[in-house]
Amino acid sequence: MPGKETELADFLGQARSIVMEEPGTIAWFAIQFGPSTFGVYDVFPDDEARDAHLAGGVGQALGSNTGVLFSEPVIEKIDILADKIPA
Repeated sequence: MPGKETELADFLGQARSIVMEEPGTIAWFAIQFGPSTFGVYDVFPDDEARDAHLAGGVGQALGSNTGVLFSEPVIEKIDILADKIPA
């Protein structure tokens, strides 16, 4: 929401502690595309872990902050076709 960028950045930073407790979340990145556009990129080994993450603490926190810190989030489920990651 306009004027809530600092609060949203803080919210995303605090969400990290919740994600750290999720064994099925392989990687999680809170990102900022511009002054008022934010996102999250996360990695899961399978759909079960992804669904558990979305139903867990961060998903609940997203729901309670929709309309307060941000408009309705858009969640896109993607598949990685190629990668280069450290061994």
